[in-house]
Parts: sequence; structure tokens; C-alpha cells
Amino acid sequence: MITLEVCANSTQSAINGQKGGAIRVELCDNLSEGGTTPSLSQIEKSRQHIDIQLNVLIRPREGDFLYSDLEFEIMKQDIHHCGKAGCDGVVFGILNTDGNIDKERNQDLVKIAHKYRMTITFHRAFDRCNDLFSSLEDIIELGCDRILTSGGMESAPEGKEILKKLISQANDRIIIMPGGGITENNISELVRATDLKEFHGSFRSRYNGGMQYKSPFFTNEEEYSMLLTDPEKVKQAIENANNI
Repeated sequence: MITLEVCANSTQSAINGQKGGAIRVELCDNLSEGGTTPSLSQIEKSRQHIDIQLNVLIRPREGDFLYSDLEFEIMKQDIHHCGKAGCDGVVFGILNTDGNIDKERNQDLVKIAHKYRMTITFHRAFDRCNDLFSSLEDIIELGCDRILTSGGMESAPEGKEILKKLISQANDRIIIMPGGGITENNISELVRATDLKEFHGSFRSRYNGGMQYKSPFFTNEEEYSMLLTDPEKVKQAIENANNI
């Protein structure tokens, strides 16, 4: 069966992802900025409210994947927090200035995660590498469990040909998990094109809040609504992925 990891922007989205049939949650914050590490309270509450696998994004800020010494220390501490909170895995990626994998720093993070028996997903920093195919081998050597990737393109549908090659090269040594721009409407085509076994997406809808009074000085409807993972979209995506 082809399985889905939901990219959840809150504990409620994590709960909705489980309702829709996802097998795993990647919990993060600030999706509009590409995702950052969520608060410890969000992590702990998500762990309390879902039974499926819970992975947490370890990314201290928006922007590139070259981190200062201070940011690296924050990342290490966040992995300790996740391990103590009972998370199943962490998601991270650090690059060197030349677009290669920073083997030393990533290895340090892997060792901390393994201390807590957590799995490791190398995230879409991979898509910014100067050579995806050699970087794949570096990540396998590090001991990571999967790579979240759009095939080096802005979206997975655009990178489908490269994704197929990466899956072939991986040869079951690591999971290649396509993500980026995947919807319930395009997943079937992506499955046919790549032979993927796992995929990743947020599958969100906009929900209205409960405010009765709305200030006339704030006319943007987004002020009174929120984007959350939609369990129906999750369910449909899984069905479409497995019925081709």
C-alpha cells in the first residue's frame, strides 16, 4: 500500500491527518516560510492526541540550510526535546556553502536522534544540493531513513523524471518520499510516473473561525479563517494513490 505523511502546521492538523488515514505526521510551524520547528507545547500535545508516527521538523529559521554555530546548538537541543517528548522521528538537513551535504554536522544530529531511537528524514535541503545523485549516497552513508524531495524542482510533479531515477538508485537502501506541490488531484499521475511508495503533503483547506464580530477595518477574510489539514483531502489522496 502507498502511504501518506501529512505535513501538519498544528496539533489540530495532526489530528485531522490521522482522521484521514495518514500513517505519519511531520509537525512544523510557519509553512508559508517553508516550515520551522514548532513549539514544545505543540509537539507534546500532538504526541498526546495522535497514535500514528510523529516526526518533527528541526529547522530554526526560514531561508537557506547553512547554519551558524548558535543555530546548530538550537537544532541539537530541539532534537533532545523531541526524543524526551516521545517523538518517532526528526526531520532536518544541513548543507555546506558549496551545495554539498555537511556530513559532520548532520552526523552529529543523527547520533542524537539515534540515542532516542528516532528515525531521520533528510528534508528538502536535498533539493538545493549541487548533485542530487551523489548527495543521495552521502545521506545513505549518514544512516538516514528517508529523503523528502521534489526531485530538485519546485514541485514533485515537475521533478517526476528525476524522482524516478532517485528511487531507482536508492534501490530500497533508503526511502525516497516525494513532496512539494502534491494534491489529491495529481497524486495518481505521480505514482504512475515514479513508482513511489510514500508521499508527503499538507492537504489543507481554509476553515472559518468562530468570531461573530468582525472589525470593519479588517476586511481580509483570512483574518478570520485558518488553513488546516483537511481529513477528506487526505483520505481522497490516499485512495487516488492506491487506485491506479
